[in-house]
Amino acid sequence: MSELAQVNAEAPATPHAAQPPSAQHEAQLPAAEHEAEQEVPALARTVEALLFLSSEPLGAGELAEATQAGEGAVRAALAVLAEQYAPGRRGITLRELGGGWTLASDPSTEDAARRLFSRPRAATLSPAQAETLAIVAYLQPVSRPEITRIRGVSADSAAATLLDRGLIEEAGHSQFGAVLYRTTTQFLKLFGLRDLDQLPDIARWDPTPEEQAELRERLLRAGEARGGAGAADS
Repeated sequence: MSELAQVNAEAPATPHAAQPPSAQHEAQLPAAEHEAEQEVPALARTVEALLFLSSEPLGAGELAEATQAGEGAVRAALAVLAEQYAPGRRGITLRELGGGWTLASDPSTEDAARRLFSRPRAATLSPAQAETLAIVAYLQPVSRPEITRIRGVSADSAAATLLDRGLIEEAGHSQFGAVLYRTTTQFLKLFGLRDLDQLPDIARWDPTPEEQAELRERLLRAGEARGGAGAADS
């Protein structure tokens, strides 16, 4: 045997290059556990959405049932959210209240929130106001006498209230001199509309001639009944 061959034969075997710790961890991590780790960010997004939608704190059990995930996975997702919403990091924080979890505004935003919500809030519309607003929305520009003819009763009070609340505005005059009304940007904001083209298609509620006749009869009967009741009361 040559000296070179003898040296090679006697030399210890060269060890394989050591794997980095992360690679070793990946190799040692069971497949199911590795898959669970990958699912945590997606689960955290779902949990975040549920907490945003709920007006009450949600417990880990409720979240697990809704997401069809284990409570351990839910708690891992909550830990991810707790880090993302750490106090002082964003305007929203993750808080544990009454045995559940909820999203709340950061205490540092309290003064600004008080100023925002101390403004007068819009009251709900009465049936007369809602009817008047619907007529203006679909027939604009439309005059008050036309609204009155459609409703069958005076629209003066309802129209005045809608004007005060900024839901309708004047839009010139008709050929007979009556003030015309149209809806405002405030109306679009209140009803979540991009523009008037997003109004529900009124054709869906357009009655057939038979339905119109039946509705007319019902209204006449209701009017007669009301008139009879009024005479009896007097």
